[in-house]
Amino acid sequence: MPTTHISQIARRTSASLSALLLFAWVSFSLPLAAQSQAQPQVGMDAASAIAALGAGAGAGAGMGMGTGAGALQGLGGALSTPSGLPLNIDLGAADALRQLPEPLPPRKPQQPSQFQRFVQESTGRLLPHFGVDLFDNPRAYMADAATPAPAEYVLGQGDEVRIQIWGAFDYSGSKTIDRNGQINLPKIGTFNLSGVQVKDLEATVRKQVATVFNNVTVNASLGKLRGITVYVVGQAQQPGTYNLNSLATLVNAVFASGGPGANGSMRGIQLKRGGKTITTLDLYDFIGQGDKSKDAALQPGDVIMIPPAGPRVALTGTIDLSTIYEIKSGTTLQEILTLSGGVPILASLQKALIERIDPGQTAAPRQVQNVALNAQGLAQPLKDGDVITLLPIRPAFGNAVTLQGTVAQPLRNAWFNGMRVQDLIPDREALITSDYYRRKNQLVQNRSASLKAQGLTAPQIQAIEKAQQMPEDVGMATEIITGGPTRNKDILAGAGIGERVRGMVDQINWDYAVIERLNPNDLRTELIPFNLGKAVVQKDPVHNLLLQAGDVVTIVGSKDMRMPTERQTRMVRVEGEVAAPGIYQAKPGETLSQLIGRVGGITPQAYLFGAEFTRESVRKQQQQNLDLVIRRMEAQSLTASANLAANLTGDRAAQAATLQQQQQAQQRAQIDKLKSMRSQGRVSLELEPAVMNETLPDRSLTLDSSSFKLLQNQLNVLPSLPLEDGDAILVPSLPAFVSAVGSVNNENVMIYKAGRTVGDIIKAAGLTEDAEVSEAFVLRADGSVLGRRATGFFSSFESLKVMPGDTVVVPSRVDRESGYNFLVRGLRDWTQIFSNLGIGAAAIRTLRN
Repeated sequence: MPTTHISQIARRTSASLSALLLFAWVSFSLPLAAQSQAQPQVGMDAASAIAALGAGAGAGAGMGMGTGAGALQGLGGALSTPSGLPLNIDLGAADALRQLPEPLPPRKPQQPSQFQRFVQESTGRLLPHFGVDLFDNPRAYMADAATPAPAEYVLGQGDEVRIQIWGAFDYSGSKTIDRNGQINLPKIGTFNLSGVQVKDLEATVRKQVATVFNNVTVNASLGKLRGITVYVVGQAQQPGTYNLNSLATLVNAVFASGGPGANGSMRGIQLKRGGKTITTLDLYDFIGQGDKSKDAALQPGDVIMIPPAGPRVALTGTIDLSTIYEIKSGTTLQEILTLSGGVPILASLQKALIERIDPGQTAAPRQVQNVALNAQGLAQPLKDGDVITLLPIRPAFGNAVTLQGTVAQPLRNAWFNGMRVQDLIPDREALITSDYYRRKNQLVQNRSASLKAQGLTAPQIQAIEKAQQMPEDVGMATEIITGGPTRNKDILAGAGIGERVRGMVDQINWDYAVIERLNPNDLRTELIPFNLGKAVVQKDPVHNLLLQAGDVVTIVGSKDMRMPTERQTRMVRVEGEVAAPGIYQAKPGETLSQLIGRVGGITPQAYLFGAEFTRESVRKQQQQNLDLVIRRMEAQSLTASANLAANLTGDRAAQAATLQQQQQAQQRAQIDKLKSMRSQGRVSLELEPAVMNETLPDRSLTLDSSSFKLLQNQLNVLPSLPLEDGDAILVPSLPAFVSAVGSVNNENVMIYKAGRTVGDIIKAAGLTEDAEVSEAFVLRADGSVLGRRATGFFSSFESLKVMPGDTVVVPSRVDRESGYNFLVRGLRDWTQIFSNLGIGAAAIRTLRN
């Protein structure tokens, strides 16, 4: 035959074969394209496959049959052949694509069953079914296709077989068993693998290859697994058809379907094959005990039947898993508790409740039974509709004595027969709280905490820490804290000694402690007091009481109950012109003069008349009075504004409204200023100026022994005021000036001269035009205020002698309206009134006519 005819025949044969292959690929690639959207990892879509086939056909038309077949390498990994080996089309891969597992649908929300609603009405809680929460994530129980298949696994349509042959014939590739159960190997031909077990796969392939080639080595293994289709019916959460992995079992299929529904059974799931029941699965065995013996491998076409649920009971109360359980005939309470983890340790073993439905009792079918959680009670069989409630144990301690209050470790101690107070509190250290050591350690370990314990605020602490990093002195730190110079007690560490001592250790009331005991006869609490000091320190058997189990021993401190004055810790601050300034602990009943005398008396520069004595209790009372005055002023301001608005009419209403707004603004400013004021708690010592003048020595001369003795005798004029905790006394040095403030021309200090009077100070200062001399007053150095009305009938305010440090205050006139303006305004008002009366009389006369 001529060469040209042979070439034409070859080209026609190649083109026909390419067209045939293209038609075959399109016929199965269309369903492949739809399925590849759910499984994008399988291969290319139909359009890409057709394009690849078209390219291969074109190439085959020009290069011959072998080249045209090589164009099919673009079909994907399942149809590819390793480089250098002959290619054979794997048409079984298309059948396998149709059986790949589909994505699992999301689980539908489950509606409560009738029994769940019944239990909710009884317990107030919607209890779940046992194990239902495991079905929230069905993918967690999917069969893993990457795991090795068991040796007994039977090959079938869609399974992938990986084959390697070397020797006289070389081949390496993967083949998928087609719908006829066959694979096709190059130069070997087609042979059947369906029904072959995995353990016999390699021997079967070797036997088939040996029919064509000798002296070859064959290796065969299982690659990708096929998918199988099963049916889930009955009371499933999501019944339907499921495509699963060929390694899937009955458990995998149940979880894939979302498990039984609200009315489905977990204890009788059936696997049917060919009309016969293969196995019956009890999910309680799998969930509660891990028993998978009733599980079975699935095959295509299997049917999983989930029947309706059987009898159910509810378990609630003192248990972590309050759940509804499905029971079988003869199920005992022990079996249900085993599923929930056993009898809880917090549940009472003496009593549990079972609410049971008795259909025979038509009037009241619901009954309550008591059952003990012992061997007999746990063996009791349960019935449909039972609601078991586990009761909690009693919180009582059988052998404990409680120690609380101002103690080192408030806790329960083991009681023993014959136990007494001293056994519970063996020594004094048992009464030192742990806070004492913590506060003590913070004095050096934590600077900020130490300053805070001394009563300093956060801005003051920050200023001190900042000042310590500067070369400036303490005065600079003071200005940082307060914005100006102040007393050292605001910043110095020693300023907080009193506060630290009071707050360092909790003071014990050694004369009183109490035992709380429950009387078992009338169930009333008895209080048994005893002397703590005699019981612990002196070991007095009268107060070292015998304890009983359940007793509560309370140690009372100064913070719990106010102590007698003589037993309280009284820290008093003494500053200024005294022999030894410092913080002292005052003795019971000790007065101010006694304390100053005990610490060495006063210095020659001391000025007792101007001493500042402050008391904490007075400060609190003064602040309360100030707050009360502010509230009254606010109420009076609102009332006056309302009355003024109601009584003003006519032309003056608009003018009065403006005036009212101005007055209200002034009143608000005054009230705001009062709110910013804080009481200092100063107590006026009310010393007689004449007496103090007599005892004042001449500071220009050197003090002799008699003058110094006269100076120390000034302490006798101090009031006999017993000191309290928190008191402070500041004795200033003798000032050499007096001052005048207010409506005076010369607001300045003046040198003090003996014998000068208020009139002399006012004359020297000069008065302004708006000065209200009748309201002038003197602010004494001792904190008292002396006005004109306080001077008496036979004495003159101007003739009052001033003391060093006094201040004369002349206020300004509040009502600045002159007498002439007052007269004109009054005449105008009365004229308007008379005019209105005249107009009214004329109108009445006109109406009468």
